[in-house]
Amino acid sequence: MNAFHAYDIRGIYNVDFNKNDAYKVGYFLPKLLKTNKILVGRDMRVSSPEIYEYLTAGITDSGADVYNIGLSTTPMVYYSTAKFDFKASVQITASHNGKEYNGMKISRENALPVGFDTGLGELQKMMQTEEIVLQAKGKIIDFEVKDKYIEFLSKYIPDVSNLKIAVDCSNGMAALLIKDLLGNKPAYIYDELDGTFPNHEANPLILKNVMDLIALVEKEKADIGVIFDGDADRVMFVDEKGNFISPDLMIALFGHYFLEGKNIKAKVLQDIRTSKAVGEYLQQFGVEMHMWRVGRAFAAHKLREIDGLFGGELAGHYYFGDFFYSDSGLLAALIVLDIVAKKKKEGKTLSELIAKIKAYANSGEINFKIAQKQEAMDAVRAAMLAEEKATASYDFDGYRVEFNDWWFNIRPSNTEPYLRLIAEARTEELLAEKLQKIKKIIATFS
Repeated sequence: MNAFHAYDIRGIYNVDFNKNDAYKVGYFLPKLLKTNKILVGRDMRVSSPEIYEYLTAGITDSGADVYNIGLSTTPMVYYSTAKFDFKASVQITASHNGKEYNGMKISRENALPVGFDTGLGELQKMMQTEEIVLQAKGKIIDFEVKDKYIEFLSKYIPDVSNLKIAVDCSNGMAALLIKDLLGNKPAYIYDELDGTFPNHEANPLILKNVMDLIALVEKEKADIGVIFDGDADRVMFVDEKGNFISPDLMIALFGHYFLEGKNIKAKVLQDIRTSKAVGEYLQQFGVEMHMWRVGRAFAAHKLREIDGLFGGELAGHYYFGDFFYSDSGLLAALIVLDIVAKKKKEGKTLSELIAKIKAYANSGEINFKIAQKQEAMDAVRAAMLAEEKATASYDFDGYRVEFNDWWFNIRPSNTEPYLRLIAEARTEELLAEKLQKIKKIIATFS
């Protein structure tokens, strides 16, 4: 089984893991998390019903009960885990990956994520070394949570009567709930649940997957475009001009919802790849910025640890203190729509808001497929530090090194065989110069 990763269990179904592996996950999970009841939800992928069948057979054969919430977004599982005091939950999903993938996102009490270092590694060892001994069989109990979750989200529904909104559900799980929240007023595309993803893959970070939304924004003359990934834990945005907005910049925009005019002290979390502009913009609200590792398995724990108000990542995950320190694409979308609607009344467009945040030329994430990741990372850091004195340096998720007029982050992917690079500089010319030097160093390891 090759599906255990830093954040979750995920891979190509029937290649990296199969139904028998799903059964073993179910069987040993109650022991790992010391509980006799487990909440289970699933996405709309073609393989999800079979994984559900074998996962729940393993849970019930261990003597534990399954609380089945059926088709669900991943944040709906997080909400239900914390709200109804479950000590364990599983969402069957492969998030933004292609149709041949599937997986399982596991949480413990308070919707805290279970990553490889916080339980998945131990679970993998149990599956490899311990025997299955059938217990008195547990039950499968249908557990309705959709209405309660919609009721929770409804508190955040803004007045969008002055907005034209374009929404791309990516044929994913956002389609399960979005019209309960926004009705039929927005212009929707790909709002049918379809695990074959017939229109585009459910990964909004790849620009080609956003092109249909951009076309819809232009056609409808929309004020904003909204696009979700496959399990609706992530959301990204397009401005009224059809420009895709780098998701990390939206962290700064949230300051207007949570902090503007409120005179409160707040801690905000960003990942190690986030633009320097975010912290600089949020200074006007007196924010204390915290930087941490990439991925929910780390971010949700860290936001809880610092009792942060909100946080976000370059990948389009946004975390909220009043959502059990967890991420929700739908909640983030409602908050952004609230900001855009209110700012429109002041005569400001989304592109104008983002222009005030964006202060640097940014490379975006560049991927290199190399085997000697650590050696390449060390070589890049050493070479850049030999040229210039750093103003700040971080080494908890790859390296982030900041200088007077530019910075870079270089890190190994936790889910794919890539070394990832992001750089940012005050001018396009300086950015191009630094990227050329870094790429030349990395090329020696290819």
